[in-house]
Amino acid sequence: MTNEEAQQRIRWLVAEIDRHDRLYYVEARPVIGDRDYDLLYEELLRLERDYPQFRDPNSPTQRVSGAPVAGFRQVRHELPMQSLDKTHSKPDLADFDAMIRRDLGETGFTYDVEPKIDGVSLSLRYEGRRLVQAATRGNGIVGDDITQNARTIRSIPLTLPADAPDALEVRGEAYMTRDGFVKLNEREEESGREPFANPRNACAGSLKQLDPKEAASRPLDIVVYNAGSVGCDGFASHMEMIAAFRRWGFPTAPWSKSCKSMGEVFAAIDELGGLRHSFRFEIDGAVVKVDERRLYDVLGATAHGPRWARAYKYAPERAETVVESITVQVGRTGILTPVAELRPTELAGSVISRATLHNADQIARQDIRIGDHVWLVKAGDVIPAVEAPIPEKRTGAERVFEMPSACPVCGGATVREEGEVAIRCANPACPAQLSRRIEHFASRNALDVRALGETVVDALVEKGMVSDPLDLFSLGADSLSALDVSGHRFGKNAITVIEALASARSLPLHRWLFAIGIPNVGATVARDIAAEHAKFSDLAGSEVLRNVVENDAKKGKDRKILKIKVEAAKAVLAFFSSDYGRRFLERMAELGIDPAREESAPVVAFGPLAGVGCVLTGTLSRPREEYAELIRRAGGIVQSSVTSKTRYLIAGENVGATKTEKARKLGTEVIDEARLLELLG
Repeated sequence: MTNEEAQQRIRWLVAEIDRHDRLYYVEARPVIGDRDYDLLYEELLRLERDYPQFRDPNSPTQRVSGAPVAGFRQVRHELPMQSLDKTHSKPDLADFDAMIRRDLGETGFTYDVEPKIDGVSLSLRYEGRRLVQAATRGNGIVGDDITQNARTIRSIPLTLPADAPDALEVRGEAYMTRDGFVKLNEREEESGREPFANPRNACAGSLKQLDPKEAASRPLDIVVYNAGSVGCDGFASHMEMIAAFRRWGFPTAPWSKSCKSMGEVFAAIDELGGLRHSFRFEIDGAVVKVDERRLYDVLGATAHGPRWARAYKYAPERAETVVESITVQVGRTGILTPVAELRPTELAGSVISRATLHNADQIARQDIRIGDHVWLVKAGDVIPAVEAPIPEKRTGAERVFEMPSACPVCGGATVREEGEVAIRCANPACPAQLSRRIEHFASRNALDVRALGETVVDALVEKGMVSDPLDLFSLGADSLSALDVSGHRFGKNAITVIEALASARSLPLHRWLFAIGIPNVGATVARDIAAEHAKFSDLAGSEVLRNVVENDAKKGKDRKILKIKVEAAKAVLAFFSSDYGRRFLERMAELGIDPAREESAPVVAFGPLAGVGCVLTGTLSRPREEYAELIRRAGGIVQSSVTSKTRYLIAGENVGATKTEKARKLGTEVIDEARLLELLG
C-alpha cells in the first residue's frame, strides 16, 4: 500500500466508524454487527500504527489518548450555566403559566416537555468544528475543564459536519446508563471498594477521574438539550434547534412533546412519568420550557435560572417495609456481603424481598437494625436499596446487627485488608469461592484449560464433580462428556479439556504458582518468585521467601531479594503453611506433578527494548503475560511496579491514578498498546 492509498483508507475508515458511532449511539439504529464494527476499528488501528503520520488527533482510536492530569483547570463560562427553578405540583406549574401569559400579554406560544435527566451538566465547545473544550457547570460561572474525559464518551462527536457552525457551544447532561451502573457497582464491591449510591454520583465521580483511561472504562453517555454562548442564534424555536443538534450528530432526548395548553402539559408530564423506567438514563422529573426562542429575552432570567422554563419534580418512588432479618452472602472473591431480608413489598413495578446492605460500615452509617421499618427505593431505578430507617416506628425490640467473626459458609477466619471496606473469608478452600478459583486456575495465563468457562465450571461444581481445582485432573472423558451444561451435553469439548489438562502437567512453575490464586501473586510476581526456586515443592519451606520477610522486618537493603515483594512472600508462605496448602501440596505429589522452573531464555542484548524497564498495568486487549513475553523477547525487563529504572508504563483501561502519578514524578513515559507495538517493531 502506498502512502497515498494508506491516507485515503484511513480517512475513509475514520468517516465510516464515525458514521456507525452516530447510528448506534445517537440514532439507535445500527446497521452492522459488533464483529463487523470491530474489524473496521482494528484495521484503522493497524493502519495508524503503520502510518503514524496520517493519524488524526480526532480519530475514533484517539478518544483515550490523553495522559493523566494533576488536577482540573478551571474555565469561565462566557454565558452562565444556570439551574432551573423547580416545582413539585401541578398548581405551581399553573402559576408559572399564568406568570408567562401575564408578562408576555399574548397566548400564541407553545410549551415543550422533555425528560429531566438526573446527571451532570456539561458544556461542549467546538472551534473549526472540532471539540476543543468540555467543562462542568461548577458554580455556574466557573467550572472544571474535563475535555480529556469527555472525549472518551463515544456519543460526543469529536468533529462536526460541514453544515454545523464553525464555532459552537452546546450544553447537555452526562449520565451513566442503568445497566452500566449495576455492572460498575458489582466491580466496585468485588474489589472491596464502596459502591456508588446512585448513577448520578457514579457519573460525577467518573468525569472527575484524573486519568482519562479510567473515565473511559465507565459506561457514560450524554443528552444535549440547550444552546451555549455561540452558534445557536439563528433558530426560531427550541425544537428546531434540537433537530439541528441531532442532524449534527449530538444525542438528544428520545422523548418530547409540544403542548399548546397547560392541560396538554399535565397530560405530557403524566405520560412521561409512566415511561420513566424505560429510558437508558435515570430521570427525576420533566422540564417544561417555552418553545419560541424570540420570547427568551422578553421573559429574561433570575439570578438562579431562566424565567421561561421550569423543572417539575416527580415524587420519589419509595415504599415502606420491614427488615425481617439480615443474612450474609459470600461471593466468589470471598467478600462477605450483608443482605436485608425484607417483608415483600411492591416498588416500581416489581415485588422486592431482598436488598444488599453492601458492608458493615454502610449499616453502621445508616443505623439499620433488624426489625426496623425502612424506606425502600431503587438506586438508579434498578437496584433495590434501603434508603433509611424510620426511627419513630421503633418499638425497642429492634436488634443491632454485627458481621460474623467467621465465614458463614466454611467457618474460617475473616480478614479486612487495609484501605478496604470489605470483609473477606481468608479460607482458600471455602466452597463459596470454589467456582471463581477454578475459573482462575483454568484461565489463559494460568493453566490454559480451554473450554472451561464460567457456565461449565458452575455446572461441575453444582453436580459435585469438583470440590477443588485439582479435582479437574481426576475427571474422566465419559463423565465430562455427559455433563449437562445449560441443557446441552458437553460432548466433544470433554476431549479438549482432558488434552489441555494433560499439557498443563508440564507447564513451568510460574504458571502453576499464578494458577493457585494466592493474594498479591500476579503473573509477573509469580515469575519473579519462580525464578528463585527449582521446583514447586520447594516453595513450602522456601528460605528465599523467609529471607524476604526477615529482610523487610530488619529494614534490610539486600537488593536481590527485594525484587520479590514482601506482601507476596508472606502470602505464599501463609498459603503453604495452611491446612489447605499442605493438602494441596500432598495432592500434587499424588498426581505426580511438581512443576519446574522455566529455563532462562538467553538475554537479548540488541533487541529494540534491550535493558529497558517496562511495567504493564490496566486492562489490555491481549493477555498481560503475552505482552510481557513480547517485551522479554525484545530484550526488555518486565517489572511489577514503577521504579526509577522504569522507562515505560504501558497503560490499558481501568488504570488507577497511583501508578500513573508515580510514573509522572519519576519521569517514566506512559504509553498505550499501539505505542508499545511500534517500539517492538
